[in-house]
Amino acid sequence: MRHVTIVAPCFEEEQNVEELYVRVLAAMEHRPQYSFDLLFIDNASKDRTVEVLRGLAERDRRVRVIVNTRNFGHIRSPVYGILQSYAEATIVIATDLQDPPELIPEFLDKWEAGYKVVMGVKSQSEESPLFYALRTAYYRTLRRLSEIELVEHYTGFGLYDRKVVDILRAIGDPYPYFRGLIADMGFESAKVKYAQPQRRRGITKNNLYTLFDMAMLGLTNHSKVPLRLATLVGFVTGALSFLVGLFYLFFKLLDWNGFSVGIAPLVVGVFFFASVQLVFLGLVGEYIGSIHTQVLKRPLVVERERINFDTLPPPPRSDG
Repeated sequence: MRHVTIVAPCFEEEQNVEELYVRVLAAMEHRPQYSFDLLFIDNASKDRTVEVLRGLAERDRRVRVIVNTRNFGHIRSPVYGILQSYAEATIVIATDLQDPPELIPEFLDKWEAGYKVVMGVKSQSEESPLFYALRTAYYRTLRRLSEIELVEHYTGFGLYDRKVVDILRAIGDPYPYFRGLIADMGFESAKVKYAQPQRRRGITKNNLYTLFDMAMLGLTNHSKVPLRLATLVGFVTGALSFLVGLFYLFFKLLDWNGFSVGIAPLVVGVFFFASVQLVFLGLVGEYIGSIHTQVLKRPLVVERERINFDTLPPPPRSDG
């Protein structure tokens, strides 16, 4: 019997974890030829999430729980949860119920057909049309700038073969852009489209900063275009400044007393070039910050507690 681990990252989802558990069980009933465990990794929730998870773990030994010492963010914690899986296939699903557990049987069918990666891709969403349009614009822009083929509206929800997880473990990225790493591996993937429902309970933990952080992480990890664009803009604006200077010099020589330069062009020029410099200085800072994070090599998370990890055999040893 082939074993599957279903990883569900969570943070203050006390209203959703039990329903996710019930729906995962219902989905796996359609594929009785698989054994499975459901791994929740909690990012130090302040509500009753951990209490609810303890209750589920007591009732069902297939429920495993990792509780972090603090909130390590929505980028590091999910990947750490994935790395704790040594199953033949690992499925990643959000605990907010916006990733439908009912797609799990279809993921498994695609995996059995030979795909190492099965991606859940949003074809539509019940979120605000404005936010959906902004996400679409971001994905398309990043795809054009990126050195690899990134998939629009793929958030990480999907199935990953053990080989994929082993490669992810070997990479050891301390601040990974997960969906970019999956694309970078180059495995042929199956795409399962779905309509994303609206969150029914609780509130989203994403805010403007976390969304900006994710956007910049994807850009700096998979594209050098902004750095080269900064150099190109520097050359272009320098050439334009030189031409404007020649223009003013020429007309001043033609009419020394009548042609007035004025202070307005100077003020506009100073503010324009200052803003361009700040934008590209910020981009360079993002790249340097990314390098700094890689050099520090801090752990993805620090665990406070593990529950029900004695119910599975230890991970296999490497040949080395």
